[in-house]
Amino acid sequence: MAKTILTVDDSTSIRQMVAFTLKGAGYEVIEAVDGQDALEKANHHRVNLVLTDINMPRMDGLKLLELLRELNHYKTIPILMLTTESGDEMKAKGRAAGATGWLVKPFDPKRLLEVIAKVIN
Repeated sequence: MAKTILTVDDSTSIRQMVAFTLKGAGYEVIEAVDGQDALEKANHHRVNLVLTDINMPRMDGLKLLELLRELNHYKTIPILMLTTESGDEMKAKGRAAGATGWLVKPFDPKRLLEVIAKVIN
């Protein structure tokens, strides 16, 4: 059975590139347009990994991360940040909120798949 990944980004083109990369590697993909949309989908689907941007309308990725970590199923699910943010302060906030890893956009599809393979259950 294929592993399912919830991808969260307000950029349609980024969501499409990520989904294309993940589906090509055999993953099932659920797409969300922002943190609020992702939280709703996370409550209705079982996923094996969450891949989220930080800067989004309605709910940013850090708030999404905090709220997901409060849910039983998401306490141990890997959550990777895929963002343009690369500063140490933002990375520290991500780690404090429970991020498993950090990737900077633009992303290298091969590297993305390597990181996911290392952390997915």
